[in-house]
Amino acid sequence: MKRPNLCSRALHAALAVLWVTGVGVVGAASAAPAAKPAGPLFHDCHVHLTNYVQEGITAREYLKLMGNRVGRAALFGIPLQQQWSHRVDGDQAPTYYLDSDAPLYYYSFCDAFIAMQYRSLTKSEQARFDPMIIGFNPTDMYAADHIRRALQTFPGVFTGIGEFTIHKEFVSPKVAGGVASLSDPALDRILDFCAETGLVVLLHSDIAKPFPKAATTDYLPEMKALFLRHPRTSIIWAHIGLGRIIHPVRDQMAAIEEMMRDPRFDHVHFDISWDEVNKYAVASETAIERVADVLNRYPGRFLFGTDTVAPREEKAYFGVYHLWDPVWARLTPEAREKVTKKNYERLFDAARVKVRAWEKTHPM
Repeated sequence: MKRPNLCSRALHAALAVLWVTGVGVVGAASAAPAAKPAGPLFHDCHVHLTNYVQEGITAREYLKLMGNRVGRAALFGIPLQQQWSHRVDGDQAPTYYLDSDAPLYYYSFCDAFIAMQYRSLTKSEQARFDPMIIGFNPTDMYAADHIRRALQTFPGVFTGIGEFTIHKEFVSPKVAGGVASLSDPALDRILDFCAETGLVVLLHSDIAKPFPKAATTDYLPEMKALFLRHPRTSIIWAHIGLGRIIHPVRDQMAAIEEMMRDPRFDHVHFDISWDEVNKYAVASETAIERVADVLNRYPGRFLFGTDTVAPREEKAYFGVYHLWDPVWARLTPEAREKVTKKNYERLFDAARVKVRAWEKTHPM
């Protein structure tokens, strides 16, 4: 996605300092040219086949873009549809949630679309994808039933759920039908069902509110409480809680490290997708060294993704990966392999086995 120029590089650097403040950097050597990894460059744990008006590319078109540089990908659309209200926008059809003041609404057909795209592929092509269920409202106690029906209607297809959103800058207030909450029993019911079936969960929830008056982690206590309520559910926290204007908060990396040291959070992983997240990670030499240090010390807890929407152009799509080159250059070969590929394989391969076993014992 093209990044809006909302912040200056100087501001990004200052915010990066907030991200890394609190824990000293283990001395990182100056960046050297990164060795070319064996096989594909990465697996993509976070890519959207369609956009906010349910338009995009086919799975076969995406497969062509992947070529031999991307091994596997978690395949999903976007669960929200931007309404085109002629009363609000006239003849100017919006294609993004920032294009209109009209609301967003949940669009359940996206799951059937993804399933049929997957089924249109050969067996060898299907092996490169892990389709995800997203067409549910996380405030609805019936959401878990939608996920169950999707599994039973399309057995052999889905590996996880998400990316779905609880708190997200600009988006949450626009969703018709009420704002989602980390303490909602409907969300607990969803995660309980994922524990039962083995579905991987890719969850987006900002770590703080937009434009906070002081460095804060508004939602972190609620996130941690949610994780602790569901120790049997495999959860990936998208973007480590960051966003376009959700800047790193003071001591954020230290707070994340605290979670990684606590065995009660061993079922929680973090994706470092989206170019908006990368801008903080590479905003300064200090930030680059700090991020690389954490990835080297906890290589089993992070997954790379592009968070691109309906990607068509190689330069833009692979450009997200190369934005991380300053960090890749500072990782050990083992850490880089885990972050870009092995962690994906471990989580999604385990989910495939568990979900297929559940489907066999729970036919429609």
